[in-house]
Amino acid sequence: MADPLARNRLGDAASPYLRQHAGNPVNWQPWDGTALSAARERDRPIFLSVGYAACHWCHVMAEESFEDEAVADVLNGRYVPIKVDREERPDVDAVYQPICQLVTRGGGWPLSVWLTPDGRPFYVGTYFPRTPTYGRPGFLELAAGLAESWETDRETLEARADEWLDAIRSVVETVDEPGSAPSEDLLESAARAAVQSADREHGGFGTGGPKFPQTGRIHLLLRAYARTGTAAYRDAAVAALDAMAEGGLFDHVGGGFHRYATDPAWTVPHFEKMAYDNAELPRAYLAGYQVTGDERYATVVSETLDFVRRELTHPDGGFYSTLDAQSERAGERQEGAFYVWTPEEVDEAVADGTDAALFRARYGVTEAGNFEGRTVLGVAATLDELASEFDGSVSAVQEALGRAREQLFEARDGRPRPPTDDKVLAAWNGLLVSAFAEAALVLDPDYAEDARRALGFVREHLWDGERLARRFEGGHVGVPGYLEDYAFLARGALDTYQAVGDVEALGFALDLAEAALDECWDDAAGTLYFTPDRGEALVARPQELADQSTPSSAGVAVETLLQLDAFATHDRFGTVAGRALETYGARIAANPLEHAALALAADRATAGSEELTVVADALPAAWREPLAETYLPRRLLTVRPPALEPWLDRLGLDAAPPIWADRTAVDGQPMVYACRSYTCSLPMHAMADALAWFDA
Repeated sequence: MADPLARNRLGDAASPYLRQHAGNPVNWQPWDGTALSAARERDRPIFLSVGYAACHWCHVMAEESFEDEAVADVLNGRYVPIKVDREERPDVDAVYQPICQLVTRGGGWPLSVWLTPDGRPFYVGTYFPRTPTYGRPGFLELAAGLAESWETDRETLEARADEWLDAIRSVVETVDEPGSAPSEDLLESAARAAVQSADREHGGFGTGGPKFPQTGRIHLLLRAYARTGTAAYRDAAVAALDAMAEGGLFDHVGGGFHRYATDPAWTVPHFEKMAYDNAELPRAYLAGYQVTGDERYATVVSETLDFVRRELTHPDGGFYSTLDAQSERAGERQEGAFYVWTPEEVDEAVADGTDAALFRARYGVTEAGNFEGRTVLGVAATLDELASEFDGSVSAVQEALGRAREQLFEARDGRPRPPTDDKVLAAWNGLLVSAFAEAALVLDPDYAEDARRALGFVREHLWDGERLARRFEGGHVGVPGYLEDYAFLARGALDTYQAVGDVEALGFALDLAEAALDECWDDAAGTLYFTPDRGEALVARPQELADQSTPSSAGVAVETLLQLDAFATHDRFGTVAGRALETYGARIAANPLEHAALALAADRATAGSEELTVVADALPAAWREPLAETYLPRRLLTVRPPALEPWLDRLGLDAAPPIWADRTAVDGQPMVYACRSYTCSLPMHAMADALAWFDA
């Protein structure tokens, strides 16, 4: 049998990120039984490198070190080198990222971890240059030195590995003793904390860089403002939304958001575009639009979802994962090359000189630039200022900017494009399904078709009728689903049902919730684990309680279970949600901003869903406008046909669930019932009246 360590095995991988490294002289192995068994059998340490396809510093480290023959000689001869796509295997990242954060007080990707043959870490970091630079050790020297230490001072490294494994388990596995679920004042305490963390100068949260989208905090603030009318909550949320929409985080030519800003003022981003940011940010802007009525927010949403349609959508409806930060310019890969401009490039692309000048003034395009001699576009002048400077009206300025944008988009389309990671992940598709479904209710019903197609794609390719797989790529399906796959997709299916009244989507949401509990709920411990029972057993079994680049999977799961409880004729969903909130209650109360998704779930548990049961064959078209205009953050919208039996058959129910029971048509006309906290309105003939009932 051929020696698996004698060659680079990533050419056979489904992950585009792993295939990027198939040509390295390092004999990379995927994280699989073959590689892990080889490490144990040969008693070799493992060098683990975790990254993802759109990661800029992953590319840098690969070019500097992993394409270097001397580095390859060390890794091939003295380690089992393993590459992991953190998007495909977030469980591996979730186990080892915490020790990096504990030891180095930082984290991120690439994640570099040295492991014992049985998977315990003994050295960790992120990016290392090939040779020592700016106080960072050189990777070649470090890898060789650690290999020497393994051979000459193994006992010390083994002892450290034991200590670090204990630390990992204390972070990711510890389950708190059950206590009280969070109280009704949690939402306001979270909002006050969010205001305190807000950057009053530049918008967003935190005063330094990098600046990340914090959509959970925005939802907390808007929800608290709607309940209390406290202007400070609204102002902090609006400042964050404005800063992200006007700065370099947003792509002002092609729509969509980059990953994060490198500076406090949101000027220069890291240029990768992730599916999850372009799902969660539109949901935040839709909420902001409903609260404020600001049409700019609706435009941001439509331009972002148009970007997703155009550049992240599989022909059959699923959504791809990422666009790279780098693309080619002048024969070499450069970060941001696709997105940045010089004045000359603007003037060349835009036919009318005044239109070009207006665009340059609007978005701050200068000779000096703000990024390596070119300009990342960001709003630099208001429409009123431009109208005054160019002696025109605001409407004329808007028309000129629109013409210029179209021409710049066409010119940019001729540039070398950033590579696409075209794997379809169940979890991230769930997030985008929710975004399109919510946009269908708030902006345009046509968005619902995108949600339905993506939901159908995932159901066809990744759902076997009982369990989810996580990843589809090029016809290859793999990796058992994690809690986030079940939770995010169940929420997306439920949101699609709310948008279009499709009982198939509701049934899928209920099936996914049942499967999530079967796979991830530990009844004895009272917690939802991130990894499924049928998944690979790692050195620790993580929970995901805190929000990170995506919402906490536990938080989304709990809130979705609370909603789906209204459609179930058993009490399992509500019981699990309640027990989970008792387990997590102390953590949420101590730091609601870190646990924003769980805090939002706790608020739904204490305040109750705002239920709207429509008795009709379909949601009347005239009822969509009042729904679109009303911010109802705990909304649960259901359409119940007068002839209920076929729906009950599809859902496998013998009787109507609570949200449909005793809510019937009157005089053959569409009716709506509004309910909250076990109190319901009389049946009403107008959606506007039902919405007003919640404020009565």
